[in-house]
This record gives sequence, structure tokens and C-alpha cells, in this order.
Amino acid sequence: MTTDIGTLEKRYFDACKRLEIPPNKSVVAALFKVKIKKARHELSSLMVSIDDLKDVDFYPLLDLLTETDSSEIDVVDFVNSPSCVLNGEYVYPLLHAVNKKLRVVDIHDTSFGKDFLLYLSQRGLACQVLNLRSSHFRKLNMVGNFERMCTLNLDFSTSLSSFREDCFSCMPNLRFLSLCETRIGNLWTTSAALAKLPSLVELRFQNCVSYSDMKCFHASLGNENNEDICSSFIDFALHIDLPLPSGEVFPHLQSNIEDEAINDDDDDDYIIQDTGSVNEYSSDNSEVDFSCHRQDLGFMELSPNRPFGWDDLVDMNSEQISFGTQDMQDEHLLYDRLVNFRNMSCILPKKYVSRHASPICYEKHYREYMIASLSNLKVLDNLPIGKVDREKAHGVFTRHFEYLPYNRNYKESVVSVLRNREIGANFPCKHASKKRLSSSYGKSQYLYSRSLSAAKMGSSEWPSLHPLSITGSVFRDERRNFRPRQFEYHPSDSSLMAVGTLDGEVVVINHESDKIVNYIPSLGAMNSVLGICWLKKYPSKLIAGSDNGSLRLYDIQKMAITSGGIYDSRGCVIFDEFDQLTSVNINSTDELFLASGYSKHVALYDISSGRRLQIFADMHREHINVVKFSNHSPSLFATSSFDQDVKMWDLRQRPNQPCYTASSSRGNVMVCFSPDDHYLLVSAVDNEVKQLLAVDGRLHLDFGMASTGSSQNYTRSYYMNGRDYIISGSCDEHVVRVCCAQTGRRLRDVSLEDFNMSILAAYIRPSSNSEIFKVNLLAPSDHEKTHSYAQRPHTINGMGG
Repeated sequence: MTTDIGTLEKRYFDACKRLEIPPNKSVVAALFKVKIKKARHELSSLMVSIDDLKDVDFYPLLDLLTETDSSEIDVVDFVNSPSCVLNGEYVYPLLHAVNKKLRVVDIHDTSFGKDFLLYLSQRGLACQVLNLRSSHFRKLNMVGNFERMCTLNLDFSTSLSSFREDCFSCMPNLRFLSLCETRIGNLWTTSAALAKLPSLVELRFQNCVSYSDMKCFHASLGNENNEDICSSFIDFALHIDLPLPSGEVFPHLQSNIEDEAINDDDDDDYIIQDTGSVNEYSSDNSEVDFSCHRQDLGFMELSPNRPFGWDDLVDMNSEQISFGTQDMQDEHLLYDRLVNFRNMSCILPKKYVSRHASPICYEKHYREYMIASLSNLKVLDNLPIGKVDREKAHGVFTRHFEYLPYNRNYKESVVSVLRNREIGANFPCKHASKKRLSSSYGKSQYLYSRSLSAAKMGSSEWPSLHPLSITGSVFRDERRNFRPRQFEYHPSDSSLMAVGTLDGEVVVINHESDKIVNYIPSLGAMNSVLGICWLKKYPSKLIAGSDNGSLRLYDIQKMAITSGGIYDSRGCVIFDEFDQLTSVNINSTDELFLASGYSKHVALYDISSGRRLQIFADMHREHINVVKFSNHSPSLFATSSFDQDVKMWDLRQRPNQPCYTASSSRGNVMVCFSPDDHYLLVSAVDNEVKQLLAVDGRLHLDFGMASTGSSQNYTRSYYMNGRDYIISGSCDEHVVRVCCAQTGRRLRDVSLEDFNMSILAAYIRPSSNSEIFKVNLLAPSDHEKTHSYAQRPHTINGMGG
């Protein structure tokens, strides 16, 4: 039997009387409005303002709400602001008391703390529209029951940077999702998470607004009195007869809408919009409250003729809800152009500007990537997706992103790859392209390992990533944490790693078991270790160099503690010092090694005799960052310098003149040879990464990575999986990019939050210790590494966190 409004009202008053508390005026007023609407045969909506509640109001209101599903009330909406005084423990029971009639939940969750968010995400909610403003979430993990939800708005949740694997698996009916001005930035994990939303048709990471419409809107605002407009529910701009919340509901919020500055580009068809600088990333591991950051800014343009207030809420069928896509005379796509991420400049079709964009919007080919990845999507950032748009997106995706190696169109299974490897077939997939493989591919020893990687990759969107524990007990010392500064994998035993510390120590660890194999103290002679290199023919030996110029060869099998607690020095060879050392490298025969540093000179040492043979002076116009021997020729080596040049040298020529010189547009941070010595990988400041032909220095491939505009964004790059892929990272960015070394296409961006690699992360805050992270692209994040065919680990030293 349906409970009428009068009975509900009496029930509420009786509950208050039993508890000897006065009825809440806001609740009484809301019930009265429901009765008026019912008498007018209008939609009877009960709007509960959590701001007006105190803890004593909880039990009478809970008693009232538990009866709403069987009452004459049509829908129930909840709304609050940051000034709410109600205890967070009471909020979820109130929301959960309403089931099938819960429509809108519009709350400022910073008022209730992390426990409320955790409970909500784990248990779920029966609402149709959920609007969480300024959420504490860093990694979103909404795994509760959200089956009725069709609209989710997380705008201005400036802590939110990523999604967990099963985040959207319980939202089968979610059609509209808005994530403007969050910290979402990874195309791969983001698209994989969103792909689990089968009903998603409209998505926003930014608000693309018609410039002409915006000017008309600003002009119609008239005076300052019209600026007291709340943003939150406005952000959805629902295309139904849903009025906007008034200043009486959210008196603390203001629209604070500013005119957008439009700059003309050289191309008349496009304009550039500057939306302000990106938020600084916090290096603190704790949850951070960013509630003060621009919460008052809505990103949809409001209709000035719209009456304000919550009194006239109407029924919201999912078919009626839209994010408010602007009417457009044409359907321009985002122009494919390099974007300056630091200045947050976004290039959009003419007449449209970006507002409140998330970092993902400034990733190269962002729009095309999302369209190609989400086949059901109809609107992205308020711009509709047409047939021509989707065809263009698939073309851009194919040219610039590595989905499968060797231009294959279908993903084969691991079993299929292994079977074809046994029989020696070139094409593991029977549906593969009929194009003939190039000779370099057909003869590549990495053909099958790369195919195995591709077969595994699809199931590992969220790869395994964890900090490597470099802790242990040394002689007569308590268990301690070491401070890593440089590390190098063992050339033949991939489980071993040598780590040089800021305190001048060398620690050899088994990174698979997290156990220390050997420990070599600084003994007062070594400062920060900046160079480490293993010998290849004598795998128990390594050379370490520190920033004070000290150079030593250690034999880890002989460096042991005597019974008296003194280290046996028989396993140590001391070389002549090289001032301001930053780099050491050994040739292919383990006979010679080179040292470079903050100078224009390079020193050559003989390993067997322990003597310095020669100093090559003035090899560059500025200091030399890195010196590298080739992997197969014992006399060829390359140098990279901040003078923007990379030079190839031959010891057989003494070396008086370089074999050739190749130049970059910025200072070179490093250079390295491909495993087969066919190529040089050159990394210059601010993501200028190129591959040169080692034979003559001609440009083979420019990876086209977006620059940040920072002259301090030092970039390092290495080969992995033979010469199939390269990894690249920079000290001002929190991602490592993985690209195909043959085509330049991007395979994946690893957010430190994917092929095996380790990364030395140096955090922004001086008080934070550096950490080495182990990353496994092929192992799911919640499973142990079980495969035996993973790629050989490689290193990125000195990267930023």
C-alpha cells in the first residue's frame, strides 16, 4: 500500500517527539513542497539538503527515508556543500535508505572524509546521477553496486590521477561521464578502464565551448548579481527541464566566469586557447585535499534565461540526459599538432575553445586515440563523433600507436605464438597481413619474444609495479635503508643488480628475492656513485666511479668481511682519479674503459694494469654527459654533450678527429648503441629523442615526443627487447614512454603508479628518498610475475618521480 505524504510527515514528527528533538525546518519545508507538487499533479521530488542537518536530525530523517520507496514521493535528491556539519558516518546510511527512487546525489565529499568515500565506492549507490565534487580519490576504484547510475560527474577532483582495473565494471548503464580538470593523464590505462562501460556514449575530459556562444552568454550576465551561480549540477547542463541550483542552496559558490583569451594562430582555421598552467603533482604518498582549487568554476555555459532553484525538478529518464553538446554547424576535430603541456595550450577547431582540461587532453593524438579505443562513444568533450571522424581516428591510431607488432591486425594467443616458434613459422597469426616481412624482421632473434609480448599485453593494462626494497643488515650495523643514485643490471644474471648510493656505497642485490648479495662500503673514499659498469667476461667484477673523481674496480666475490670485521681489499683496484666524474663505460673485450664528467675531456684506462693510458682533451665545446663504447667493436665509442653534438670516435685513430658529428637542437643528455650496433639512440633535453644510423650518423627516426618547454627537462632513453623498443623518461615528467624502435609508434606510457624495466625515481621534495621501481608490462598488477619470456630489464637512471 502506498504511503501518502501526510502519513510520512506525521511519521517524521512522531520520531522527533520520541527523541525529544525539534523537527528540522529544512526537512519540514521539503515535505511541504512535495505536498504542493502532488496537489498540482507535478513530479513530487523530495530534496534533502544535507547542509541543513545536524547529528541529532539523523534518526528521524533515516526513519522517514526508509519509507520513501513505498510512498507517494516520486524521486529523492540529496545535495550538500563544503560547509556541512553532519558527521560523515551518518551520510551514507541516509543515502542508502532510499533505493529505487534515489535520483540525484550531488555532494561535496570533502566534508565527510576518506572513510565515506571508501564506503561509497565499495558498497555502491542506487542513484541515477552522482556528482562528487573535489573528491579525495587518487586512484578511482568504484566497485560497488552502481547499476542504476547513468551519469557520473567527478569534475575538479584534482587528486584523481588514474583508475584501478575493475573501477567501472559495476556500472553497466553509465552513459555520461565527466572528468574535467582532474589529473588523469595516461591514454592506455584510461581507455582500458573506460572500455568496461558498455553504455558510455558521452565523455568529457575538457569542455569545448563555442566562442560565439560564450561571448553571448557573458554579455547576457549583465551585472555582478548574476555571478552568484553554483557550478556543480550546472556542469551536467542536463537537456531537460531541470533548473539550476540557486544561491540559497549553495550561497558559498560563485560562477566566477572569466572571459577566455583567444589567440590567432597562423592557420586561419584554428585558434589556440590558453587554459592556465597544470597543477603541480604532489610527491606526498598520503591522500591530499585539493578542495580549495577552483571548485567554484562550472565548465558548461549556463542559459541566462533559466530560472534558478531546485523546486521544479522533473523526472530524468536516461534517454533525456545529455551533457549539453553545443549545436554546431560543422564537426571539426581537434587539430593534430604538438601541444605545449606546461603552458596548457590546446589547439581546437575554429570557434571552439577548451576550458578546465585534464592533462590527458594534451597528450599527442588524444582525441583520435580515445575515439579509436571506445567504439560506442558518440560525443567527446562536447564535440560529436561522426563517421568521418572515426575513420580519421583509426588512421591516426594506426600510424602513431603500436597495437600489434609487424603491422598485424589481429592479436594471436600465446599458445599460437609458441607453436609457430617451434615449427619456425614467420607469421604466428593466421589472419596476419599478407605483406612480406622485411629482412630485418624475418631474421630478427626477437621476432617471437616481441610476438609473445603482444599476445600477453592485452590482458595487462594495469601492469605490475612496486618499489624495490633496498634494505638490509651489514656488519655491526643495524638494518638500514640505502639511498640509490645509480644502478646497473648484471650482464648475464638478470636477477642481480648493482646499486650505487648517495653515500658512496655499492650494494649488489637480487631484485627478485629482495635480498642483498654483497655490500661494499665507501670507506671514506667514495662520494655519490654516479657511474657503474659490469665487466662482461668477468661477471663478478664491476667498476664504480663517484662524483669526487674516485674510480675503483671491485670483485664482489673477493670483497668479503674478515673475522675482525675489516673488509678484504684484495678484490679492489684503485685507478687514477678523474675530476667531476659522471659516466664510466667498458669496451666489449673488458680491456679498456672510458670516464667522462663535467669537462670537455675523456680519460682512457687499462683495466688489467690499472693505469690511465691517455686523456683526450677538448673533444666537445661543452661538458660531456655520457660516453659509450659500442657493443661489438672494442675501439669505437660515442660521446654526447650539452654543446648539442654527438660524436663517433675510433681509438685506432688516436682519436684526433671524430668519425662524424651529428647535432641536436638542444643539449644532449645521453647516447647509446643498439644491441647490434646498427643504431645510435640520442636523447637531448626536453624529449628530443632520435635514432641515428651508427655507420654515418644520418637520421633514421625522430620519435616526435612532445616537449614541455622546460630547459631542465633532462631526457634519457635506452633500448629494450633487443632493438625492437626504446624506453624514454625525463626528470620533469612522471611517465616513461615505450616506443617501437622501427616505426616510432608509441606502445605504452608507464605512469609511475609496464616489458620489464626498473626506474630510479628521484622525488621533487628534497626530504624524500629516491626509490628504484620495478615495472613489468606483461604481468597484471595484482599477480606475481609468472612468465619466463619477459624482456630483459633495462634502466633509466636519474629520472624524476
